[in-house]
Amino acid sequence: MAKNLVIVESPAKAKTIEKFLGKDYKVASSFGHIADLPTKELGVDTEGDFTPKYIVSKDKKDVVKKLKSLAKNAEMVWLASDEDREGEAIAWHLAEELNLKDEKTKRIVFHEITKSAILKAIENPRNINYNLVNAQQARRVLDRLVGYELSPVLWRKVKGGLSAGRVQSVAVRLIVEREREIQDFTPEGSFRIDAEFSTEDGKSFKAKLPKNFETREEAEAFLKENLGANFKVAELTTKPAKKSPAPPFTTSTLQQEAARKLYFSVSKTMTMAQRLYEAGHITYMRTDSVNLSDDAKKGANAEILKAYGEKYAKTRNFKGKTKGAQEAHEAIRPTSFENHTVNADRDQQRLYELIWKRAIASQMSEAQLERTNVKIEADKHDKQFTANGEVIKFDGFLKVYLEGHDEEETEEQSGMLPALKENQKLLSKYISATERFTRPPYRYTEASLVKKLEELGIGRPSTYAPTISTIQNRNYIEKGSVEGTERDYIQFILSKDKISEKKLTETVGSDKGKLVPTAVGMVVNDFLVNHFANILDYNFTAKVEQNFDDIAKGNEEWTKMMKDFYKTFHPQVEDVAKNAEREVGERILGEDPETGKPVSVRLGKFGPMVQIGSVEDEEKPKFASLSPDQTLDSITYEEAMDLFQLPKHLGEYKGEDVEVNNGRFGPYVRFGKKYVSLAKGEDPLSVDFDRALELIKEKEKADAPIYEYDGMPVQKGVGRFGPYLKWNGMFINVNKKYDFDNLSDNDIETLIEDKIQKEKDKVIHNWEDEGIRVEKARWGRSNIIKGKTKIELPKTVDATKLTLEEVKDILEKKGGKKKTAKKKAPAKKTAAKKTSAKKKTTKKK
Repeated sequence: MAKNLVIVESPAKAKTIEKFLGKDYKVASSFGHIADLPTKELGVDTEGDFTPKYIVSKDKKDVVKKLKSLAKNAEMVWLASDEDREGEAIAWHLAEELNLKDEKTKRIVFHEITKSAILKAIENPRNINYNLVNAQQARRVLDRLVGYELSPVLWRKVKGGLSAGRVQSVAVRLIVEREREIQDFTPEGSFRIDAEFSTEDGKSFKAKLPKNFETREEAEAFLKENLGANFKVAELTTKPAKKSPAPPFTTSTLQQEAARKLYFSVSKTMTMAQRLYEAGHITYMRTDSVNLSDDAKKGANAEILKAYGEKYAKTRNFKGKTKGAQEAHEAIRPTSFENHTVNADRDQQRLYELIWKRAIASQMSEAQLERTNVKIEADKHDKQFTANGEVIKFDGFLKVYLEGHDEEETEEQSGMLPALKENQKLLSKYISATERFTRPPYRYTEASLVKKLEELGIGRPSTYAPTISTIQNRNYIEKGSVEGTERDYIQFILSKDKISEKKLTETVGSDKGKLVPTAVGMVVNDFLVNHFANILDYNFTAKVEQNFDDIAKGNEEWTKMMKDFYKTFHPQVEDVAKNAEREVGERILGEDPETGKPVSVRLGKFGPMVQIGSVEDEEKPKFASLSPDQTLDSITYEEAMDLFQLPKHLGEYKGEDVEVNNGRFGPYVRFGKKYVSLAKGEDPLSVDFDRALELIKEKEKADAPIYEYDGMPVQKGVGRFGPYLKWNGMFINVNKKYDFDNLSDNDIETLIEDKIQKEKDKVIHNWEDEGIRVEKARWGRSNIIKGKTKIELPKTVDATKLTLEEVKDILEKKGGKKKTAKKKAPAKKTAAKKTSAKKKTTKKK
């Protein structure tokens, strides 16, 4: 048995660290938090001093049992969880749950998983930082209070199954407010003047008039002024300029840049970065800091000298703008600048290379530029065209990296200009006047939302990814596609002394992959803003983050913060629950011409809907679901009334009714029990019987068996996850190595046989007489299956060694009815333990 036990958060990290330590060290994983608040109760003593009741969840009991055994037999336990607040709380929970004694426990932290960093950490242990623990407890408890008290109010006043959160609700508010800005935006038109000139030796360049014309008449008049005009260079100015590199990545800037350049979601970026960190390739990836350590700057400088030469090297320091930057005091960087890439999967490689380029560029020389501004005059009017050019004289850091920008920051890029001199004659190739319209604000992307949250001081590095995932999982926000609408515009062109007019069309308002609020998200946001404006206030949310920072520094008592917050929050919740009107986002659109009853749009049990009449009427109201591209805020009376024409009976086919209707996932044709989706953008009201028959026959053809295997038909289709075969109730994915449109008999048999073998390989145990089997599951886990009961086993269980009796025991404990009596005793014990832990905390502080 090893003398030393090192406990880290993840198995991947454990594997990496074990390489650096000798045989006297055993490295084990806690698999993240081992204790947390209970899921089915508040778990906070709101009547007293807000002591949290932490429990070990079912899936962590085996982990804790194993760690206890290892700790008992070790001479020293090293708590090596991450160096942020979450990591400090994990270390504290480990010390409490494993009953570790102070004299045989040491806390170590490291910013990177390299041999030198690990050995240095072991040489410099410290105690658990209870200020950081309390800052984490404050966040966890405050978020629990907000979520557990607001959610039931939403169930009663808006719709069942909803939930609220402190940071998540503010993020939704940002997206809803942006959507309403877009809806309320009125575009204003003007005419932009562009031109292309050429020198006498045929070299062309583009220029523009600095100011647009407001009306068509002004634009036409200006073009007429240029008929027969002569042009020359009126003024030419050239001046040197510099461009400096951006600082190395923080968590939020990494998320933003990975979205812009690699098209990663925020959660994917953090998953890839976590793996790179655990493998020892990069430093800790949750940080507000833009600093680099002296060793890192020396390493970067050495690699720049080696790879690019002395003139490219410039050591520099950066100062962060983020208030209350947290405990990780270095930016994200490679652990070794010598490694320009790493041996990992492609996405990890791409993210690593982005981190490497950004970090090394931050220690490189400025780019030296030459910027030229040209003013061009005509002999028939006093307005001047301008052109700008940029020449790179020395590339400096641009040799490695250029920072990306969001859409709203993007300007027209300066290009190269030909050699010009003042009074030089120029030829006009064309001058155009194009009608342009002001644009509404851009919808948020994941990256721009992170940027906005950081600017407002809302959330911290560890919160951005889970916040964005949560609001999408709750169906408050969709990463959707907005089709947009067509808009006509005019363009006049002066060329060869003739003015021509073109009528053109553009699509406006279309967006792909942007964050769009759902009907549920908008109604929930409106309710919370109306009744809990203080909780959703941006300044309040930022102030809470500042309070957490003060607690982390030991300048504020966390329980006092909770008491101050709860004494006003709880009465407010009770008042709203008792007195607020039910909120369903209702909007009256007009009257039904047949009955005179009100036509309204509102949020219903299954989503947004139109209603004729009210629940108080003797006759039941009529309902119709909105189509996916319609919203509560934007649907018109005419569009709403059209919905009541559905479902529309079209005729009969093979003795079955054929109808067209709108569903939750879009319009469809129904034939008996079969459903056929309409093409994207196809209006269900425009579908007649012939079109429906065409869709039905296409569906029948697609569903027809293409082969028979072992006496059973084989069908093919395309689903959410791509092309597949269906045989004997089994769905078989068809990967890209097969030509799906031209599958041979041999291909079909191979695919089915491979799938059958794969299903057999999944089975670890199969006790047929008992109707019980154990199968492999995703992420290295395994499942116990008996009839409709499926129990997922944690990674820590070696399923190959399970006996039938052990499996039956697990089924009896986890698959049967829950016995509440057995749960209460350990809860009291845990609460008592935590109370003593709190006393211990106070003492250490």
